[in-house]
Amino acid sequence: MDAQSRGRADEIDPADQWVLNPQTGNYELRLDQSSQQSSARRTPSPRSATRRRTAPGTEVPGQRSRRSGGDPAPGSSRGSGGRGSGGRGPGSGSGSGDAPGGRMPSAAGRRKRKQPASRKKKALLWTGGVMAFVLVGGSVAAYAIYQHFDGNINSIDVGGAGTGGFKKDQAVNILVIGTDKRSGAGNEGYGDSGSVGHADTTFLFHVSKDRTNATALSIPRDLITDIPDCETKTEDGTKVIGGTPKTRFNESLGQEGRDPGCTMRTVKKLTGVTVDHFMMADFNAVKTMTSAVGGVEVCLAKDINDKDSKLNLPAGKHNLEGEEALAFVRTRHSVGFGGDLSRIEIQQQFLSSLIRKMKSSDTLSSPSKMWDLAEAATKALTVDSGIGKISRLRDLGMELSKVNPKNITFATVPVVDNTDKATVLLNEAKAKPLFSMIQNDTSLTEVKQKEQDAKNQQQALLKGPKAAASDVRVAVYNGSETQGAALTTLLWLQNEQGVPKSSNEGNAPAKLPKTTLQYAPNQADQARKLAEMMGLPATALKPGTEDAKGLEAMTLTLGADFKGAGVPITGPAKAPEGVQKVNADKQVCAK
Repeated sequence: MDAQSRGRADEIDPADQWVLNPQTGNYELRLDQSSQQSSARRTPSPRSATRRRTAPGTEVPGQRSRRSGGDPAPGSSRGSGGRGSGGRGPGSGSGSGDAPGGRMPSAAGRRKRKQPASRKKKALLWTGGVMAFVLVGGSVAAYAIYQHFDGNINSIDVGGAGTGGFKKDQAVNILVIGTDKRSGAGNEGYGDSGSVGHADTTFLFHVSKDRTNATALSIPRDLITDIPDCETKTEDGTKVIGGTPKTRFNESLGQEGRDPGCTMRTVKKLTGVTVDHFMMADFNAVKTMTSAVGGVEVCLAKDINDKDSKLNLPAGKHNLEGEEALAFVRTRHSVGFGGDLSRIEIQQQFLSSLIRKMKSSDTLSSPSKMWDLAEAATKALTVDSGIGKISRLRDLGMELSKVNPKNITFATVPVVDNTDKATVLLNEAKAKPLFSMIQNDTSLTEVKQKEQDAKNQQQALLKGPKAAASDVRVAVYNGSETQGAALTTLLWLQNEQGVPKSSNEGNAPAKLPKTTLQYAPNQADQARKLAEMMGLPATALKPGTEDAKGLEAMTLTLGADFKGAGVPITGPAKAPEGVQKVNADKQVCAK
């Protein structure tokens, strides 16, 4: 019987019970409830536990022999029926019930706990956060020693680039960056070994407020965009790096000393989405993490022999790890149209498969795999200081692990070819609605019900007579963070919507988080018309109690949700036609 089966037979989760006694360095099987309360101070290492196996009666250096007659370690049991130190820890296939370097407490000392949670919930107790996609799959052992994993993580202070911390009752936006910096053993031979690195692979990972769905939006590295000024922190203090207009997106990292905070600011300028945190990984992340889970299954619709990425595989399904896995995600010349957009597609397929592997019982039920994965991911990971502790990553991971893979959608920012054929330009007609969906926390997978709800809400809002556009009187105030928002809205209303009786009143007395439209009962028909034109949600309409007098105008105050003149505040309920996307629960073969 293995450790997992042994725990279930006694209605006890072994993940809760194997703990390290810091006084002796020995693993002990704790069967009382108090073990959970002090778990943060203990170190269950499945791998370490296995390595501590010794023959009965053998003394381990630094560990007191059981036959020496010394005092028992604090919290340990010393009974007449104990065995030697030949037991195994969690993750071992041993039939022995001994703790590594410690003695199994007697049956009389055992106390049964309440009926345990489901196996899936138990697995979540083992898991915390490492990397955005690994977070969703389940990742760091929840009872692992914090100091050990904290020591693995590199963190960067990005100042005001992020929100400084996610909140459990709000949507979460994480920027996942794969850098092409050739750091790490065995990576010198890939391309430019002297490069400081770029934002080579970038995903904006949006997790919904209710944690039912997520969107992973790929941003092409060759997209021409504006990189804003960004503040970075150096050893000599704070430095502002000037922005660069009309340049490749991937230059938002590494070039001119830009840190991931610059990439976060660039993403906000491009999409209008405020990023909470970033997570950055190098080539080693792919190699070590895929090996930790025993490989990731991929599918090829044709034979591939790519001399650049060094991927050489026949058509069909393959389980890849290490160097082969890295070669797969770097392949582009042998798939699709042979460019970066085709590489993005196979990277999405690969990460979808990794998520499925993370969610599999084969991974969640293996303490040794979980430990290896935690070790590999935290060593390959650089994060912002807001989540630079394993405790914060664990909290984030517990939130994100609630998302079902079938409701995780990978999509790509819509683009069109540039005239130089080497870069791409934003397809604004498709990109802006897609950005709006993320801004408004609208899922790309569960859109049918939300689409109907939005339609019903809008129908109820617009029910009743509507005034002609030429009869709408409205005073526009800017309560947003966007400079000139009132003026651009005024010009849009007058020139494109036929609302001449509108005026720009400048800045509002205070900033508002949401756009509002205040109107009198006898202006309801005008309010319906303006709401229809601007795509205002029902919550934005604020009816008064007294009728307006004479030529009094309604008051429109633009809030932080303002995305641009003519862009609906509510956002579309359906993704634009032609947007490339794939769900994480489905396997797609690379072509």
